[in-house]
Amino acid sequence: MRPFHPAFQLRVRRPDGDGPARGGYRRTLDFATGVARAGQGGWTSRVFVSRADDVIVQHLTGPGLTLGISLDHRLPNAPTGLGVGHGAVLTSEGALLSLRARYPGSDLAVTGVTLVAVGGGRTALTPPGVRVEGARSVLLLTRVRRHTGEADVVAESRALRDLLDGTPGTSYDDLLARHAAAHRTAYERVTLDLGAGPDERELPGSELLTRPRSAALLERLFAAGRYHLLSSSGLFPPRLTGLWTGDWDTAWSGAFTHDANLNLQTASAAAAALPEVTEALAALVRRQLPDWRDNARAVFGTRGSSHPPTATASRGTRTTSAASTRCTCGPPAPTGCSNPRRPRRDPGRARPGHRRRARRSRAVLRGLPHPHRQRGTTGRRPSYSPENRPANASWGAVNAAMDLSAARHALRTAAAYHPEHAERWRALADRLPPHRINADGALAEWAWPGLDDSYDHRHLSHLYGVWPWTRSPLRHPGPAAAAHRALELRGAENDSAHGHLHHALIAARLQDGERVAHALGRVVDGDFFHASLMSAHYPHRHVYNADAAHTLPAVLIEALVQSTPGRLVLLPAPLPDCPSGRLRGVRTRFGASLDLTWTPDGATAVLRPSRTHRIDLWTSAGAEPLDLVAGEDRVLTVKTR
Repeated sequence: MRPFHPAFQLRVRRPDGDGPARGGYRRTLDFATGVARAGQGGWTSRVFVSRADDVIVQHLTGPGLTLGISLDHRLPNAPTGLGVGHGAVLTSEGALLSLRARYPGSDLAVTGVTLVAVGGGRTALTPPGVRVEGARSVLLLTRVRRHTGEADVVAESRALRDLLDGTPGTSYDDLLARHAAAHRTAYERVTLDLGAGPDERELPGSELLTRPRSAALLERLFAAGRYHLLSSSGLFPPRLTGLWTGDWDTAWSGAFTHDANLNLQTASAAAAALPEVTEALAALVRRQLPDWRDNARAVFGTRGSSHPPTATASRGTRTTSAASTRCTCGPPAPTGCSNPRRPRRDPGRARPGHRRRARRSRAVLRGLPHPHRQRGTTGRRPSYSPENRPANASWGAVNAAMDLSAARHALRTAAAYHPEHAERWRALADRLPPHRINADGALAEWAWPGLDDSYDHRHLSHLYGVWPWTRSPLRHPGPAAAAHRALELRGAENDSAHGHLHHALIAARLQDGERVAHALGRVVDGDFFHASLMSAHYPHRHVYNADAAHTLPAVLIEALVQSTPGRLVLLPAPLPDCPSGRLRGVRTRFGASLDLTWTPDGATAVLRPSRTHRIDLWTSAGAEPLDLVAGEDRVLTVKTR
């Protein structure tokens, strides 16, 4: 698998002695705009990647700037056989730089173009770059294209000039305003306040990381997680490393991993009001769906879709054994690649975009194999529980619990949206074998009798019926107790961040706040976060990976608010170390936004429904019906003592 990698470095060199080592250097990041700002003495650098204009923007200001600027393909572990070509020409704005890198033995290439717009001073060519002297400001606009054949550098340079020459205006501020209109709006939809002190909130992230039990750190990690997730979702959802990697030897090739990581990283998208992430995930599914259908035919000889545990953006084919190939009988969804996406049923929000997404989802559901009128119990063989195997058998097992839950989920979702086949879909779901309770009183990872559990493992996919599925039979008291026992017996194995946070999400659904706090603490206390608040896969910041950074907001939301299309659960798993706080702007699955404020004595929730219907309200006091009216705020007061 070809690794996901950076195209090149844009090098901006200042005179010797004018750098961070000189002292006074400070770097900040504004989550709300995505602007990274660095400064020292009289100069300032501001950088962001524009969601509006698809361009990297860097603005340098200062008195008498002297800079060397170049594009450099020499990154760690870059292949020696790259076919590299540079271009540098002077222009009326300043200069235009280009770099093309062609993969060895391939027609596939990457081309980057940087427009250098100089305010004042002099610009001279210093191939393969340029030198700027005595400038007041330098604005760099960069685009990168992957292509076959030759890229049209002239057309790319013209498009960059249009960003400066067009209306409105020509300044950095205009570029930022267009970007911030999209980025800030998305980022600020949801906020979390855990009552941290104002002094702690002013501390840099690196200092907060030395205080792992502080409310300010959890607030900052929640905010950073939203920023990182939003920033790494656009054309596609985040990869294992988000979008950020400094060399060609990216961990796990920087791929999309379907058997846990992608599911966990995007877990907060719906509740945290980030449709940008949901749409990016849907785009990946739509792009790969033809390959997944080919897999089902080639590997299993059937209709439907079968996707591999990992894939690149361009290919979703599987060439290895069927034992580790996921075949869920259904399409993926925002909460996980074996979770069927539900077309939206919300008359109060039936805008054209929602109708378009619903049509696409129904088209995917129509790809399921047509059910036949048969009797008896069905099963799954081979059946794969991600990256684990029975203690007494091999990988290609029978009736993995995840496969059974995912198949039921897919079939019942298909029945709900295709009434002409509903009876058969539901009948087929009912023919799936039941989950098995093992001798330890735990939900067995494989329902087939005689297959023994392997408890010490980082994956918890057999508890799919608890999370992410919201309407599973495992939510009923008896099966839920067996699921909770399975969670108690699960080991951490290699101490990976995604294992701990997957554990926390399931514990939240099982309303075990102490277990949520413990699993969350394993990550916060385990030195998983870099000073940038991006995360690692293992403790002590070993192996750069976005799982912890992107998943943590979902854990905090699930501990405070959970919903289904007909149910709202308030404070299902409150964290002992967060007795008070406010969560604003979350979205529910029944078409309402929600603000929640809580204290040790009680909670107040404000619901803003978009449609009129009845739901069930679940609190520590029990359940009761709740009638909602579209457009009318509903204030709920709950006593916790």
